[in-house]
Amino acid sequence: MQYSDWEQLAYAARERRSLVTRNGRHFLLLAHDAVRRQEPHSGIIICPPSTGGSEISEIVARLRLTKRCPEGLGGYDVIYL
Repeated sequence: MQYSDWEQLAYAARERRSLVTRNGRHFLLLAHDAVRRQEPHSGIIICPPSTGGSEISEIVARLRLTKRCPEGLGGYDVIYL
């Protein structure tokens, strides 16, 4: 089963997890829409499109978000890598 970008973002929010994506263009639009609708998500981390799938987990691990943001990202936070 394939889920839309919005469904993936909503699922991540329900699970209180940030979403990591290479699809910055679409998820940036969703982030703006979330602010407009006042429906917070749990953060979006945008990697460059050239990032390989196996590299994303390494990049996130290096960010050490748990130390920088022990409570997690804010409801409307977007981080660019």
